[in-house]
Amino acid sequence: MFGLQSFILVVDVISVVVIPLHALPPCPPQVVHKLTQMIGKNVKLYDMVLQFLRTLFLRTRNVHYCTLRAELLMSLHDLDVSEICSVDPCHKFTWCLDACIREKYVDAKRARELQGFLDGVKKGQEQVLGDLSMILCDPFAINTLALSTMRSLQELITQESLPRDNHELHLLLRMLSLGLGAWDMIDSQVFKEPKLDAELITKFLPLLMSLVVDDYTFNVEHKLPTEEKVPVTYPNTLPDVFTKFLLENRIACEIGLYYLLHITKQRNKNSLLRLLPAIKETYNDTGFTDIFLHLFTSNLTLLSEEFGSEEFCGHIFEGFFLVSLTKKENIHRHVLRLLLHLHHKVAPTKLESLQKALEPTKTSGEPVKELYNQLSEKLQQKKPSPPAAEPEPAAMDLPLHSVPTPPVV
Repeated sequence: MFGLQSFILVVDVISVVVIPLHALPPCPPQVVHKLTQMIGKNVKLYDMVLQFLRTLFLRTRNVHYCTLRAELLMSLHDLDVSEICSVDPCHKFTWCLDACIREKYVDAKRARELQGFLDGVKKGQEQVLGDLSMILCDPFAINTLALSTMRSLQELITQESLPRDNHELHLLLRMLSLGLGAWDMIDSQVFKEPKLDAELITKFLPLLMSLVVDDYTFNVEHKLPTEEKVPVTYPNTLPDVFTKFLLENRIACEIGLYYLLHITKQRNKNSLLRLLPAIKETYNDTGFTDIFLHLFTSNLTLLSEEFGSEEFCGHIFEGFFLVSLTKKENIHRHVLRLLLHLHHKVAPTKLESLQKALEPTKTSGEPVKELYNQLSEKLQQKKPSPPAAEPEPAAMDLPLHSVPTPPVV
């Protein structure tokens, strides 16, 4: 019977769920395991937990509750709890998507399966779209969809095709749109797929493809024998319409950010410096979320040798991070973490000015103060020790030279 005992279990679930999920990035495995144990085969309790996760997601906008929603279902699937899996309408969709996440790619076969699930939502059951959008909002799902989109665009360049002619690309964009719009859908209770902006496909994606072609062209020119080389200057600006898309269209923004992560991981300095200024103003400040900054700063460490250049440091720090420092405190944290990893590579004069610029204010939180103290300690250890003062010579009893006694007259 679903009574007091089950209610106590739900309260236990709440205490287990709320505390660890403030930490980033993914849900701790022990949380999923404990929830799975508590729920067992109890469908009603499972429904209560899902409702609670939706509520927490709405209150906090923390996308890791979406991760927990998907991981909980897959944990029950792995344990073959058919009593729950058979009644959750998202089960097969989540199972297929989970396989894509593991491979970090949505292939043609799985794309058709996922489309079948989306198209199979019947009239009167549209509320299922709310749960599907929450599962697609999981950062691991967004990552997989964005990476697959980038791969699809590269294939289109090779084939000399346009985005509007590629059906699988349209499906990836459709799922990205559902995932990125999860909070709005659940909040409004309007369970309808958002329409894709036609200009996303006809203008933005071709523009992005042209940036990739610029890279290819520049790299090929540099590999030509010296006698065949034609002086080529790498373009250092972006079309205004591209920057406008990053600011006004959430799907374009997400794809643009993943392109930036891609080129940074490839150590493509020219393309990074070209795109970075556009990231200062993005849709709903997506460029300053913990998830993006964590990935971006991690990829920047691959360019560690470039930080010896004051010009490169100027673009990265003064040109991007420091001008945005007052927007959110998490930017301060991520810059300090980056410097903790790279301080030994950064130009010394630049390091000194960065230390002053990153000094915590009175309103800074404890994590920022702690990271700043760690950085200060490391920089102090790096300073050469002052030369030890030479000891004063000890007083010595020097023997007097013997002086002959004058003769007595």
